[in-house]
Parts: sequence; C-alpha cells; structure tokens
Amino acid sequence: MQEDFLHYLWRHKKFETTNLTTTSNEVVNVITTGVHNTNAGPDFFNAQLRIGEQVWAGNVEIHVKASDWYLHNHEQDNAYDNVILHVVWEHDTEIFRKDNTVIPTLELKHYVPIGILNKYKSLLTNKNKWINCEQDFASVDHFTLTNWLERLYFERLERKSETIEALLRSSKNDWEAVLFKMLARNFGLKVNGEAFFSLAKSVDFSVIRKVQGKQFALEALLFGQAGLLDFDVEEGYYLELKNEYQFLKRKFSLSNSKVPVQFFRLRPHNFPTIRLSQLASLYHEHQQLFSKVMALQDLDAFYELFKVAASSFWNTHYTFHKTSRTASKILTKPFMELLFINTILPLKFCYAKHNGQTVDVEIITAARRIASEKNSIVEAFNNLKTVSSSSMESQALIQLKEAYCSKNKCLQCAVGNALIIK
Repeated sequence: MQEDFLHYLWRHKKFETTNLTTTSNEVVNVITTGVHNTNAGPDFFNAQLRIGEQVWAGNVEIHVKASDWYLHNHEQDNAYDNVILHVVWEHDTEIFRKDNTVIPTLELKHYVPIGILNKYKSLLTNKNKWINCEQDFASVDHFTLTNWLERLYFERLERKSETIEALLRSSKNDWEAVLFKMLARNFGLKVNGEAFFSLAKSVDFSVIRKVQGKQFALEALLFGQAGLLDFDVEEGYYLELKNEYQFLKRKFSLSNSKVPVQFFRLRPHNFPTIRLSQLASLYHEHQQLFSKVMALQDLDAFYELFKVAASSFWNTHYTFHKTSRTASKILTKPFMELLFINTILPLKFCYAKHNGQTVDVEIITAARRIASEKNSIVEAFNNLKTVSSSSMESQALIQLKEAYCSKNKCLQCAVGNALIIK
C-alpha cells in the first residue's frame, strides 16, 4: 500500500461513504474532502466533516499506518495542530493532540471496494512493462483519452514555458535572443541540440544583430563558435571563413562553445555544417525575426518565412573536406514543422501568457494541422491503440510517457483513473 493511493481514494471519495465510523465508533459524514496540499503540511486543507454530532472544519492527514504520525514527527509541528481527522490504512496506535485529546482516526481499509483495490494492485505491480497499463490502454474510451491528451499538450507547453521564462531572464527580457537560442537548439536536433544551444549562449545576441547583415560573417561566427574552424583544411572558402572568424573573435572578445558538435551517425543533410549555414541564412534574410514569427497567422506563412537554404558553397559540400553531388540544401517541410512544434508554438504560448493573453485555440488548431511526429514513444503508444494523428497528440503522448508513465504516476493520470474505477 502506498500513501498516494490513499490520497487518491480520499480526494475522489473512492470508498464506501455510508456508515463510516472512527476507530472509536463515532459516525463520520464527509461533507467535503478538502483541498489537496502537495507542499509541506497536512495532506488536505479546509475539509468539512461531521464526526458524531459535531461539524468540524479543518485539515486531514493521511498515512499508511497511524504510527507514521510519530515517524514523521508531526507531534512536534504546529502545522498539524488543526488536523480534525487522521485517515489511515492500518490503525496501529492512537494519536494525541498536544492537550492529550485523541485525534479521530478513520481506518480506510474497511471501506474500500475490493475491485478498486485489486485493479490498483494489478496496475502498479506490473513488472517489465513499457508502461503499467499497456495491456488495458486500448480499452480506455475515446472521450477520456481525447480530453486527457489535450490537457497533456498544454501541460507540456507549460513545462516548456518554464524553460523559456528562464531564458528570458538570462537574456535580459530580449525575446529575439530567446528565439535565437531556442532555434539554435532545435536546429541541432537530438544529437547536436545541446552543442548548438551552448553555441547560442556563448555569444551575446547583440553580436548576431551586428553581423547578420553579412551572411558570410554570420556563417563564420557560427562555425567558429562551434569549433569547426579550428582545423588545418586547405580549402579556399574554409580559410576565408577562418580569417573572418579570427577578426570577429578579436573584435567581440569571443570564446568558443564548450560542447563539441557531432557528425557521427548523422545523415549528411543533418550535419552541423549544413544546419549552421541554414541558421545563418535564416538570420541573414530576416531582421526582427521574433516579431515576424509572432505576427504569423497560419502555417503556410510560416513555411514561406522559413524557406531558406544553406549558402552556395554547401550546394556541392556536406563537409569542408570533400565535394559532393550538387544539391541545394534547403530547409525541408518536415524539418520546418519540427521547428514549428518545438520552438514557435511554445514561444507563442509563453509570449501570450507573459502578456496576459490567450492563444490556446490558435495554437491547438495549428498543432492539429501538422502530422504526428515519428518517434519511439509515439510508435509504441500507437501500437497499443492508434491515438496520434497530429503533432498535438504526439506531443501529448511524449508528456504522458515522461511525466506520468515513467514516474508511475498512474493515480494522477486520467488513463490510470479510468482503469481503476472501470
């Protein structure tokens, strides 16, 4: 038995509420269970109960065993003076107030339906499963799952907003700088995301503003900060970039990024050379990019805004060392959609929230226009039940796996709740 299950039972009244009695045989009528407290102090605030003939308003504390009260030293904590009921699974000792009066205790195990208890045990004791409910996930009704995924999508946006707000503070409230850092990270994808993010943080955005008018200079800056110009390569374009970067490094007192970029196991079009050149092209072509992004009204306008390619050198190269078949290295639509999902929509959400506005309908409409992402998490869920048809669902499923399934938070999950009470 775990305490969070007892919290769940109490919060949702998943027990027989008629004929409740305390361990001293006083009748208990639960008027309201109170507000669940996830911080320090009693577990539920402002509950209303009738115990015997007396109506009480106060706090409720919950433990697996009554003796946990002393194990947690609550008798020494004034925050627990207003506890009006001690809810336990097993009553193994009396609990007293400071004035030596007994705190009424409800032993919950006598009132929990055996069906709910068995379903809880079955759900939480699954071993070697990808997720606890994988055998029953497909049985959850469409309405429950649809509403839960929409809530999870916004929960994921809220989590990303915390990262954005931290970047905003470190960037002295410069939204343009925040956009650059987030775009840099997502241009790097999974393999080079942290390296590109480190690069973006290694140079003040004011320097980007000063050099973005010259694409060659901006490309030299990004390559140099990424450590890609630290080698001896006998190639004319490389040597020109190297000279330009040395000039910029002295002028702006720059230090290289500390996280090296990787080429290993990447497809050529995702090589850091190509992605950094495309990022340079984007910022060369668009001054005040953040304002333009915030003004976007639809997805098609975003595609047009981000329709850029690596500089002409990269038409015949993927690295500085050897030539390749001629091909323009443009940003593909699937890659732009990844940027839209992971950078633009979270920024729009956070910016609106920062300014006391709501753009939820606009965001969820846009997220549903983009096809579902393809990754191991989404594929695994779809193998259990086809649930992801758009980026809204795929982002929600990532949130579900990372924030709930992997942490065994089945009791805080609408899927887990539906299975327990089914």
